[in-house]
Amino acid sequence: MPKHVLPAESRELVLVGGGHAHLGLLRALAMRPVPGLRVTLLAEELAPVYSGMVPGLVAGLYRPEESRVDLLRLATAAGARLIHDRATGLDPAARRLACARHPALRYDLLSLDIGSVSRPLPPGEGRVLPVRPIGSLEARLAAVLLDGPARAAVVGGGAAGVELAFSLRHRLGPAAEVTLLPGAGLLPHAGGAARALVRRALAGRGIAILEGAPVSRSAPGALLLADGREVPCDLALWTTGAAAPPWLRETGLALDAEGFILIDETLRSVSHPEVFAAGDVATMAAHPREKAGVYAVRQGPPLADAIRRLMAGRAPRPWRPQRRALALIGTADGEAIALWGRFALRGAWAWWLKRRIDRRWVTRFAELPAMPPMR
Repeated sequence: MPKHVLPAESRELVLVGGGHAHLGLLRALAMRPVPGLRVTLLAEELAPVYSGMVPGLVAGLYRPEESRVDLLRLATAAGARLIHDRATGLDPAARRLACARHPALRYDLLSLDIGSVSRPLPPGEGRVLPVRPIGSLEARLAAVLLDGPARAAVVGGGAAGVELAFSLRHRLGPAAEVTLLPGAGLLPHAGGAARALVRRALAGRGIAILEGAPVSRSAPGALLLADGREVPCDLALWTTGAAAPPWLRETGLALDAEGFILIDETLRSVSHPEVFAAGDVATMAAHPREKAGVYAVRQGPPLADAIRRLMAGRAPRPWRPQRRALALIGTADGEAIALWGRFALRGAWAWWLKRRIDRRWVTRFAELPAMPPMR
């Protein structure tokens, strides 16, 4: 049987995770249901945070409810059954998904959009806070900020690390020491002019940058770098990139060298075509991209289209992610830096654009269409 043809009785779609692509898929199903398709959503977070608004949330520019999507409401509009749980394993041969607190779920089609996990923290007894899972970051950060650390650091040199450094500066005030530790280098995918602009913006807000060596150890009141330097630090945010959920290695799915699910241009596993994957947890073999929400938000529509076509007995259409994406780094004081490939600009207009994009993205899941009548 061709891999795009489903048996007549195939009707069970199980979605794992409330990532950006699955939110787009659920909205598409709410607007135009697929006849006969039974959808189950397994999610550990019932109000996932939009990743683009996390730095603003950390800075105190957004209220928590402004940055979250009501997953129960969205699932209800899509006619999906919602199970509050997390996946712990997968048996592709039996098409069963193991859950932490519920019986295994049988599926005909499975889609994984569970994001990534934090890379291992450095050894030691210092106060190092991983950014992931982002849904609980604000609560975890608020708990450790009760004693008001005067010396903070952000470990990681990507766009997320840079923006979180600006956010901590705004939240902690001008008297606090804020240091960015980008390891080997700042914004490795950006051009020299873009990096220079970002360095000027950081320096202008009193944020120090220490490049050239990764963090090797943490200690109370300090971070130790691999080259022997010691950075005074009462609290560090760990933003060193994405790691794959460890349980994927036991699933039998084809994975890349880092443990992420390898998918083709139809967002399906290259080894198990009944399994879809999107967002950080997936790597498109033909078109690999960095792990970033700006790519995940674009995967909802092609994922919905692929499932509709499979249910109609047609082959999914190939989809290719954009080569580059606009990154908007807020400085938490009314400006933002716009990065496009090797180009960069900054100004209040970029902050206005970022806020407009972020707010519109969250709002589209609150303003859902009316549910179709039951038949």
